[in-house]
Amino acid sequence: MESFARLYQGIVWALLFSVVPGFAQITAQHKEGLLHGFLVLRNAEGQAIADGDLIQNVNGDRVTSRLVFHFKDGSVNDETAVFSQRKYFRLLSDHLIQKGPSFEHPVDMTVNAASGQVSVHYTEDGHEKTASERLHLGPDLANGVLLMLVKNLPPNSAETDVSFVAPTPKPRLVKFRIRPQGEEPFSTADMQRKAMHYAVKVDIGGITGAFAELLGKQPPDIHIWILEGEAPAFVKYEGPLAFGGPVWRIELVSPVWPHSSGESKEEKK
Repeated sequence: MESFARLYQGIVWALLFSVVPGFAQITAQHKEGLLHGFLVLRNAEGQAIADGDLIQNVNGDRVTSRLVFHFKDGSVNDETAVFSQRKYFRLLSDHLIQKGPSFEHPVDMTVNAASGQVSVHYTEDGHEKTASERLHLGPDLANGVLLMLVKNLPPNSAETDVSFVAPTPKPRLVKFRIRPQGEEPFSTADMQRKAMHYAVKVDIGGITGAFAELLGKQPPDIHIWILEGEAPAFVKYEGPLAFGGPVWRIELVSPVWPHSSGESKEEKK
């Protein structure tokens, strides 16, 4: 039994840390601009668990995009990605911080796409540790920019593969397989609209991928909805924010104004 347990542990470790080569660059058809969007993060039951902001600043062909969620329990998910968009989208750097009770495995990961250097600070058995790896990172790296990449996929594309550095204690590359699932209806106020639904499968690859499905350790798919057209817009995201974490939902949210004391009863109606 002890030898089987060690084998099982070894397989699970390999599931998370296998390397997947290959890439496909995404053309910057719709360039990103100055932006501050308001978001809400919900759990599987639909309860709001965190308030979010997506903030983007542009300097020439370089964009700095920060997505941060502040949880009701004090947890924080804070990711800042810097990318270029001259002709293709290309990640330059990414810094992810996940901490607090909502994250079973807190992590602080920095990715330098140019040098391939990846550093991960994490906690194990109550002790803070650091792991550093130099990886061969292609121009398709999707850390921190997945939503922008999906908005710019070629029309009628059957499948697009991009790479992703998994935020695990020993950083390794996995592959995201992005496949359109067809249009789905939604509404804004009284207007009916349609969004393209994309499913993103985490492909661990090789023999470890086969073991992942066998042992039930295959990460759940990520789902993204995009309103297409001359100015594609993000509508909804469903999937884990942390490797091995629960499925959460990200949606846009509108500001809510308190009623002013000077409003009449008719205006309040």
